[in-house]
Amino acid sequence: MARGLFSMEHPWASAFGILGNIVSFLVFLAPVPTFLRVYRKKSTEGFSCVPYVVALFSCTLWILYALVKTNSSPLLTINAFGCAVESVYIVLYLAYAPRAARLRALASVLLLDVAAFSLVAGVTLLLVAEPHRVKVLGSVCLAFSMAVFVAPMSVIFVVIRTKSAEFMPFSLSFFLTLSAVAWFFYGLFTRDLYVTLPNVGGFFFGCIQMILYCCYRKPRAAAAVIILPTTTAATAAAQAAEMELPLAALDAAAVLPVLADLPVLADLQKLEEAMGSPRKAGIKAI
Repeated sequence: MARGLFSMEHPWASAFGILGNIVSFLVFLAPVPTFLRVYRKKSTEGFSCVPYVVALFSCTLWILYALVKTNSSPLLTINAFGCAVESVYIVLYLAYAPRAARLRALASVLLLDVAAFSLVAGVTLLLVAEPHRVKVLGSVCLAFSMAVFVAPMSVIFVVIRTKSAEFMPFSLSFFLTLSAVAWFFYGLFTRDLYVTLPNVGGFFFGCIQMILYCCYRKPRAAAAVIILPTTTAATAAAQAAEMELPLAALDAAAVLPVLADLPVLADLQKLEEAMGSPRKAGIKAI
């Protein structure tokens, strides 16, 4: 039987689960300014829907994992929220995207969020014995999350090649590294390697990004694009063009407009605005 978000039997696991929920909640709300602009202008302005499709797939995988494992309320709640939010983003995108982009987005949804998820769920629930389902689903989630965490390498190479951190704001790297830390310790205290291991990668790449920022930062502010997932999902993989923030949840990052006066969240909002209009950053949309 699944317990609530906080359990006196496991106070540390509960505390880090709640922290992970809070951080991931803000990351999931990152695209809100972009989609408010889409709604006002009745146009998607050429940005890609792929990050939101990937984030939705990640959320559904982790929801299935949490349901099969049980006693995983923090994973279940944040990914259920992420699933709902990403679905709204995709619906808005389909409503205002040009016909060609709409068809590509719809194909992506059907291929990844419907067909791929149905295949994973069907094989796991129908062909895998119950004692092994957690292991199989956990392995799928782990593999998907690790694949998403490789994405920041493209941004790291750009920073090293150009000797400029304009594509990697410190506040965003710190914010998402905090998310990885929270979910790492949640997995550690609950003895869940499938949550712990992918966030080791998230913490590692986050630290590298912050170090590179300190080495190559410039006083002039610039728009930025980065790929990083949410911790559980990972918001994905992910949300831009060839360099996108998912996750997470990715999973992935501006936050609510009412919070934009905070330094960290203001930088995240600027990033999301840049992702919403790839032409501003000189990036070709997918």
